[in-house]
Amino acid sequence: MAQHAAPPLPEEPPGQPEVPLAVRAQLLATEHWGLLASRSTAQSEVLTRISVFLTLVSASLLSLALVGQATDFSEQFSVFAILVLAVAVLVGVLTQIRVFSVGMEDLMYVLAMNRLRGAYVEIDPAIARYFLASPHDDRAGSVRTYYFFGGRSDFSQVAGSSMVFITAVESVLLGLLVSTVAGVASAPSSLSVVLGVVGGIGCFAVSMWLGQRTYTSAWKKYRSEFPTPPVDER
Repeated sequence: MAQHAAPPLPEEPPGQPEVPLAVRAQLLATEHWGLLASRSTAQSEVLTRISVFLTLVSASLLSLALVGQATDFSEQFSVFAILVLAVAVLVGVLTQIRVFSVGMEDLMYVLAMNRLRGAYVEIDPAIARYFLASPHDDRAGSVRTYYFFGGRSDFSQVAGSSMVFITAVESVLLGLLVSTVAGVASAPSSLSVVLGVVGGIGCFAVSMWLGQRTYTSAWKKYRSEFPTPPVDER
């Protein structure tokens, strides 16, 4: 039986022409504007969620005050208080999850825009001195982009964040709920207060631990394209 010759291999396509620098800059700018729009949308959405949650908390506390006066803080009031606080805590947990998620999304957008600045500098190194925000898409670069002047501690950055604010409010609500449930269960007043304080502190500590774990895990998985150079190479 005759053997047939193997068909010739297809010729490799010619090399793609190099994209002009002006086109690259335009594509990068388009991506930059898209990231800015996405970041702004996420921040606006989470601020609305926070406003709704705080409005619910205010309405809940006001309703407790009015119903408490009307019922002379009877047993029926305790049941009503548990229901109201439980709803507030549930909404608070959902809000807290969203705030933490948007915090990580914001870091994601900052790193993405830092990478684009790194590409701008790669196209034209002379423009680097005009950027206050960092062109380096690593942890040091994100810190600089969040605060141009530098020198701000991690504690002030975290303590002043919306995440800690919402977590503090949620912890207080949970503490009130635990204390109220303990009171309905005929626990002594002192024990109810202690349980409420422990519940609130525990909620705050666990939330901070989960947030820190998520933040640390994200950096372990992330790979920078334009890392910040050592001090002696800047």
